[in-house]
Amino acid sequence: MDFEDLARSIVERLRASGHAAYFVGGCVRDLLLGRAPKDYDVATSARPNEILSLFPGANTVGAHFGVVLVHHGSAQVEVATFRADLEYRDGRHPEGVRFENEPREDILRRDFSINALLLDPATGEIMDFVNGRADLEARLIRAIGDPERRFREDHLRLLRAVRFAARLGFTIEPQTFEAIRLLAPLIGNVSAERVRDEVARILTEGGARRGFELLDATGLLHEVLPEIEALKGVEQPPEFHPEGDVWTHTLIMLEGLREPSPELALGVLLHDVGKPTTFRIAERIRFDGHVEKGVEIAHRLLTRLRFPQSVIETTEALIANHMRFGEVTRMRESTLKRLIRMPEFDDHLELHRLDCLSSHGSLANYDFVSRKRTELPPEQLKPPRLVTGRDLIDAGYKPGPEFSVVLDEIEDAQLEGRIATREEGLLVARERFAGFATIRS
Repeated sequence: MDFEDLARSIVERLRASGHAAYFVGGCVRDLLLGRAPKDYDVATSARPNEILSLFPGANTVGAHFGVVLVHHGSAQVEVATFRADLEYRDGRHPEGVRFENEPREDILRRDFSINALLLDPATGEIMDFVNGRADLEARLIRAIGDPERRFREDHLRLLRAVRFAARLGFTIEPQTFEAIRLLAPLIGNVSAERVRDEVARILTEGGARRGFELLDATGLLHEVLPEIEALKGVEQPPEFHPEGDVWTHTLIMLEGLREPSPELALGVLLHDVGKPTTFRIAERIRFDGHVEKGVEIAHRLLTRLRFPQSVIETTEALIANHMRFGEVTRMRESTLKRLIRMPEFDDHLELHRLDCLSSHGSLANYDFVSRKRTELPPEQLKPPRLVTGRDLIDAGYKPGPEFSVVLDEIEDAQLEGRIATREEGLLVARERFAGFATIRS
């Protein structure tokens, strides 16, 4: 049973028990736009205890707010009792709710008109109390009622407005837009995790460039990602970057993203974040050390937003390696093979492609690496080591920091085809350890 089938069966059972029930929210919006909903929500007059009695295996994920999660296999649907929210005090949650028998008050408490439509799945009839259908047709993001009140109730809605506008390609209605500009500083009261999730969605759900242009225009970029705002106006050498400043370059790259992983999207956003602090003019504009500085800034930013450590490490690797593609045709064979076998290399390669297309336009190095990657089988990229640390110990060498240097040199020789046996590897080790001894003496 998929999500839609489960949602339909829930509505049918609720109605058979005498309760009103409808599809509500984003699923209705997406269905009317001809998009496949990612999930389904049901709104009903049934109280939480009544929902639980009808669906004994359900979970109370927000019983205080009348929300129950009904699941069947891997499919799950949120079922929420019609409600009116009481006063908001923390900028995120109401102090309490009042359950309702009719859907109107439930609709009036929601965020944007396009997310406040009800659908009768049996008849296809739409219930619209807030002109949401007209706003869908006009491609508008409009807050329900007084925009300032909506955003003061739940500060996260400031970012959600931008995300919906970007993803759907809609315009933010003027009064709603002005309210976001006025109240943008309130986003600082929202937890880092919730801000993180919205930023990640803006980057990955489609329309990332539009999303960041809106973040900038509304003042939210300044509040949430000042490190990205700092890219604006940072000039680049025109012979390499005819497109303009670092901000423009980054926007063009964001526009080129197609269903990216979060790490790739973050890598694109942050790959040049070190340029503002390393800008200088010598014989031309230079950004010496911008890669290392970029990794440092990105680490602080991603840590501040509570991204998982695995995401931080992969994003840092993308930033740290993005300039290496300029050297691929001159790399030693061993260095090139190590580059190609890096974890998540598809993302590294795609970041390089976008970087090229957003600046000088040449894909020569991209094509070179892509061809090499196709030509080199896995056993040539990462063959079993000829010599291990245990082999060095057995040969009488004392473990120490030189071990990793020696083992890397042996692997270099192996990757470049200069050696092919364990004995040849140990000969390389003997020569290298002898060199260390000479230096120490």
